[in-house]
Amino acid sequence: MNLLLFLFVIGVSFITVRIGAIAFQLTGLPWPLATFQALSCFTGTGFTTRESELVTNNPQRRKIASVLIVLGHAGFVTLIATFANSLRTDLVTIYKVPFINSIIPGKLVPWINLVIIILGVYAIYRIVINSRLAVKLTDILRAHIIKNEIIKAVSFEELVVATGGYGVSRIEVCKDSPILNKSLREADLPRFNILLLAVERAGEVTPNPPIETKIILGDSLVCFGKLGDIRKNVCAQEGK
Repeated sequence: MNLLLFLFVIGVSFITVRIGAIAFQLTGLPWPLATFQALSCFTGTGFTTRESELVTNNPQRRKIASVLIVLGHAGFVTLIATFANSLRTDLVTIYKVPFINSIIPGKLVPWINLVIIILGVYAIYRIVINSRLAVKLTDILRAHIIKNEIIKAVSFEELVVATGGYGVSRIEVCKDSPILNKSLREADLPRFNILLLAVERAGEVTPNPPIETKIILGDSLVCFGKLGDIRKNVCAQEGK
């Protein structure tokens, strides 16, 4: 029973980290960074100072990180307890087979259990890293999260973060954007200390666009500035 519980907790932990990564991605983090931050929060390791600003400066991400940290500690304690119990020498209690102790020496029981645990963890790991299964699982979880509005998806992606809350973001212009159908002259982004680096439209990228360029629905903008100012003055969804 303890072996099954241990393997079950391992499986749930993998799924929890995957859900956390999807949640971070829906808030605008790139997928590689989202998976790293989710794993960092859940395990309590590798949470770098610069990248942590992307999480700590965003209320929605702070909630996600808090949940992952709490679940990670609870899962770690459960894993230790179930692992210790799995290495007991009482096979009668574990396997409920009255005569098994007469077949397998008690000294071998912990090693047998350890081998089963290693094989079980490896099997779960192989299933999780399998590209097709991982993609399918991720798509199912993402669809469920979006459908139930557990996490509200945003229309911007933070590409690079620097000190002081500055960074480079990629924003998809939405219907509520304050700069929609305005020229760059009218939008006057430098007034908010926002530098427009490039405009992507219909698959074509225009670096350093002319000041008369008109921003239309569906454009993707690459901007540098304070991430909070970019959310507020370029994508209205984040300013509400």
